[in-house]
Amino acid sequence: MAGAYDDRDGKIWMDGKLIEWRDANVHILTHAMHYASSVFEGERAYNGKIFLSRKHSERLIRSGQLIDFQVPYSVDEIEKAKEEVLAASGLQDAYVRAVAWRGAGEDMGVASARNPVRMAIAAWEWGAYYGDAKMKGAKLDISKWKRPSPETIPSSAKAAGLYMICTMSKHAAEAKGCSDAMMFDYRGYVAEATGANIFFVKDGEVHTPDPDCFLNGLTRQTVIGMLKDRQIKVHERHIMPEELEGFEQCWLTGTAAEVTPVGQIGDYNFEVGALTRDIAEGYEKLVRS
Repeated sequence: MAGAYDDRDGKIWMDGKLIEWRDANVHILTHAMHYASSVFEGERAYNGKIFLSRKHSERLIRSGQLIDFQVPYSVDEIEKAKEEVLAASGLQDAYVRAVAWRGAGEDMGVASARNPVRMAIAAWEWGAYYGDAKMKGAKLDISKWKRPSPETIPSSAKAAGLYMICTMSKHAAEAKGCSDAMMFDYRGYVAEATGANIFFVKDGEVHTPDPDCFLNGLTRQTVIGMLKDRQIKVHERHIMPEELEGFEQCWLTGTAAEVTPVGQIGDYNFEVGALTRDIAEGYEKLVRS
């Protein structure tokens, strides 16, 4: 399946039933389009099974609550819908996108309590998020935009509006020939990439930013568990920009990114070392086990 995402064959689950892909549309006055009242999940299926599927469904509901709406389906109902979508797609390995949003209704200002909450799930083929970076390491720019304070946004929600500065940062990075951008937070600490968490290696130990103002990714949590199983010390802490020079290895984690080595961030270079490769290969085995 290829081409524009609105012009494909297949089925999308929308508001409780499977419909034709091209018919999965919303009205122009959908509240989410104007005010970003939307939450979503990105998931991957391996060998016909979605990795950490239930945790993704639980987080979707929690994200909705954090931006003040209730997803109108239970975790069990969402799980069943995802199974239907995967079966209809005919894919064993797929990217799965679940999204819930405030639709068109009686409200069209900032407030939208009277508008219905809608939901859809789609699945498609999506290869390596960073192309050949898994072999040689991704090249990252350093974004001018910073992850905001949790006093200004619900930073633990996977909400569409929080990705606006990520899109801007990634576009700027791509214009410079980079795959992505690393972002600092509002205090100046290392935070994350635009759609992935970040890890560093120094002297056989791993350092990763404390997710106190950005999403604590499910892949991030999985990889920390893998490292601890290997008896590797993991430091979850605030990381200063000047520390980048002393780190030896670096990788990104995320559902789309999986585990992707990083070869360069701005002027700082990293080796695609043994630990990075071990975690990347171990994650690939885990998701297919």
